[in-house]
Amino acid sequence: MHPSRLVFLGLDGLPWSLVQNLCAQGLLPNLATIAGTPGCRAISAELPELSPVNWTSLFTATPPGEHGVYGFTRLDPQSYELQFTDFTHVHGATIFERLAGKGLFCKVVNMPNLAPVRPMRSMLVAGFPAQELRGSVHPPALEGILADHGYTIEADTVRGATDPAFLLDDLHRSLACREKALDLLWPDLAWDLFFFVLTETDRLGHFLFPALVEPYHPWRSEALRFMAAWDRLIGKFFARYLDLPEPKRLLIMADHGFTTLTQEVDLNAWLREKGLLHLSRQPASEWDTQSISPATKAFALDPGRIYLHTRERFTHGALPRAEADVLGADLIRALSGLTWRGRQVIRHVHRGRDLYHGPKAHLAPDLVLIPQPGFDLKGKFGRTDMFGHFGRQGMHTADDVFFYDSMGASARTPTEIGQAILDHFDIPAATFEA
Repeated sequence: MHPSRLVFLGLDGLPWSLVQNLCAQGLLPNLATIAGTPGCRAISAELPELSPVNWTSLFTATPPGEHGVYGFTRLDPQSYELQFTDFTHVHGATIFERLAGKGLFCKVVNMPNLAPVRPMRSMLVAGFPAQELRGSVHPPALEGILADHGYTIEADTVRGATDPAFLLDDLHRSLACREKALDLLWPDLAWDLFFFVLTETDRLGHFLFPALVEPYHPWRSEALRFMAAWDRLIGKFFARYLDLPEPKRLLIMADHGFTTLTQEVDLNAWLREKGLLHLSRQPASEWDTQSISPATKAFALDPGRIYLHTRERFTHGALPRAEADVLGADLIRALSGLTWRGRQVIRHVHRGRDLYHGPKAHLAPDLVLIPQPGFDLKGKFGRTDMFGHFGRQGMHTADDVFFYDSMGASARTPTEIGQAILDHFDIPAATFEA
């Protein structure tokens, strides 16, 4: 028997508590049709709770220890160059390739971390951090078709960070691009799996999250006007799904939660204060990891990833493994007691070796810090103050995440949801040698 069609809706950075609150007020009537059903349940994000980590876990059906993505950035251990993560850093096959291997066809719209795309028997439109259509779509002819319709990958959040009116206008434009892609790629129904990801709520959350939760916020009405347009597109997507012939299945997933930002917390400022991070020169930018001195014993990368500067891992590292184990334990104790105005900053510190297993676990951070809500952990270079505000008003959370399955299956993480998709098509889990 031919497997039933599977339709997937991804909602980037949409917290479950916000969904429940806005649905209860009647503000998201289309999403409300599934929000109160038994098929909707809470899940947890993979750690760190970032989009590239979680969407990659979904589209490979493997955790970070296997696919090798731990954040938006990665440090080259030889050159100390900070590289921005993209699809070339993803280890293993995607679920789209695995379906293609069974003669099934996928269409994918706005999937984060999928560029530069590689040729496969699928129709792909990658999302952030891709910046342009070239290299971000497959087959290549799709580039011209989307360009003719004014499709762009991302809203301009650089300008939008300081101009809320512009941000909201550009998010409306970005949302219209997603709708146009849906209109272009859905109708022929020549697909077995259709992926459609909306990232606009994440962008809105980073710069205007308080407007979504504070009743008297000056931008609340405009933020809710955007959410109404977003919900109308979800309604259109649901209508298309309902019109499909049976058998069929609908999955919906948020990749992480969101909350209001209280303070950014720069862990490198703290490590410098403790004498553990040394810089060989004044950093050229906050991303200048090549300023790390050989005298450094530990450094941080966004969002709360701490690396011990060991000689076995880094070209200029001098820390012996035994000393690194002791330092790791000392850092766990010290960071667990960190406070801001009497409030605890860190909720939990995980050792990377306890969290991650697989062929790419050696790339993992040594410590992964989970903050208390409101404290956004950073690893910048050159900041002098540990606490501060730098334009963002919202931050990710690892919990307050949700998943919906029209067939009622349970899953706890994006990795397990990816596996549920493979299970639907009778494709076994990926295997690796430990």
